[in-house]
Amino acid sequence: MDAPLPASDALIRPWRTATLVASLVAAIELVLLVGLALLLLAKPLAHAMQHHAQAAAFKPAAKKHAAAPVKRVHHVIPQAKHPRSKTGVMVFNGNGISGAASSEAARLSGLGYRVRGKTNAKRQDYATSVVMYAPGWEGEGRRLSRDLGIKVVGPLDGMKRPALHGGQLAVVLGAA
Repeated sequence: MDAPLPASDALIRPWRTATLVASLVAAIELVLLVGLALLLLAKPLAHAMQHHAQAAAFKPAAKKHAAAPVKRVHHVIPQAKHPRSKTGVMVFNGNGISGAASSEAARLSGLGYRVRGKTNAKRQDYATSVVMYAPGWEGEGRRLSRDLGIKVVGPLDGMKRPALHGGQLAVVLGAA
């Protein structure tokens, strides 16, 4: 059978149990008090945060209305000054399809443009066709883009005037 416990050991055990029970009760009370404090403070805290968020949201709108009005700049698209017969166009094949520049040059001649030449572009991977114009020829470039149904129009970009062989406009044929 079991040997009887020494007297000192029997006296210590009830204190251990009592300490554990008291600690558990204190922990439960602490959790309840924190929960109660959150319940009491949650509503005022939520209202304060909502008020602060609304104030922050409306401040930029107030500043926007107080600022000076934005001036709109209208770009006037110049009209073509020269007839098609006096407008020189250089055609570049930038899509890699054999004969594309020749067929486009024939189409341009049929529309009345002076074709200054046709050749391959430095690259053959253009995704879309582009019309480029020399300084002072924007109106003619926009007219050419309308004639060919090309949406991208801009000044000569990365191309020198001598590459146009005396022309004023360039068409770079792309895949689309």
